[in-house]
Amino acid sequence: MVEKPVRWGIMGTGGIAGSFAEDLRLTDSGTVAAVGSRSRDGADRFADRLGITTRHGSYEDLANDPDIDVVYVATPHPMHHANALLALEAGKPVLVEKPFTMNAAEARELVAVARERGLFLMEAMWTRFLPHVRRIRELLGELGDVVTVIADHGQWFAEDPAFRLFAPELGGGALLDLGIYPVSFASMVLGAPNRVVSLSDPAFTGVDAQTSMLLGHASGAQAVLSCTLRAVGPTTATIVGTDARIEIEGAFYAPTSFTLIPRSGDRTRFEYADEGRGLRHEADEVALRLRAGETESPLMPLDETVSIMATMDEVLAQAATAG
Repeated sequence: MVEKPVRWGIMGTGGIAGSFAEDLRLTDSGTVAAVGSRSRDGADRFADRLGITTRHGSYEDLANDPDIDVVYVATPHPMHHANALLALEAGKPVLVEKPFTMNAAEARELVAVARERGLFLMEAMWTRFLPHVRRIRELLGELGDVVTVIADHGQWFAEDPAFRLFAPELGGGALLDLGIYPVSFASMVLGAPNRVVSLSDPAFTGVDAQTSMLLGHASGAQAVLSCTLRAVGPTTATIVGTDARIEIEGAFYAPTSFTLIPRSGDRTRFEYADEGRGLRHEADEVALRLRAGETESPLMPLDETVSIMATMDEVLAQAATAG
């Protein structure tokens, strides 16, 4: 059992790694004990900026550091599988930044290794652990039968072939980076779809620039989802039930407010203020599960992570066929 505070080793030195380290300062559940990069210079720059004492010039050295309790993999998407596997094989529990892997096959392998070794593993879908999302899950029973989930995630990025969202070698594209949020949100509410219909258009580098998805479920419910690199969308989400609906303000995947609107009667607004970017909540969840000796989170189960990757595999496969 891990004692408080959990000692985190951060694998990667990009923007999300820095945000995670900064948000850890807002909680007493954990602290950054070390950072690892592909080079010592990269690790030093990150560590100097954030006041981290221990820095490693390789991912292998970080994974094998005896003074860390859990590894946070925050490297580019195509590296998630290898980096998480490295940490698991070193006997470390792992939190893997979303998307968990590049495809469902990679996800299944990581899950199999973690379960074989009895190690904690979780996708860092931080939205799941935000206060407003936890409250929404509690209110789903008041909606009656859910018939529709609607969510979008649109951002604008200047066309730069070296920028990671446009670079195929870095796992670029709207779906993996932005679309993962609406797909995961729909999965949280409706579970895995039994039908997937998608439409996608490529960016100038060949990655998907804009993708729309219609997911069908055995219950008759549908999810209408979209993502784009071409424009800033409302980034809102709505859950529509036979008795009521929930409308979540933008950005639905970050700390925000929402309104419960019954078919008849008064609406109720739920407001949430949250310090930081919201990443500290997933860190708290990891610490909670490690202290309890658990190997996954019931709020972001590993089987669901694999299912989400399988849905996105099908979306991308349809895009490739259409192209």
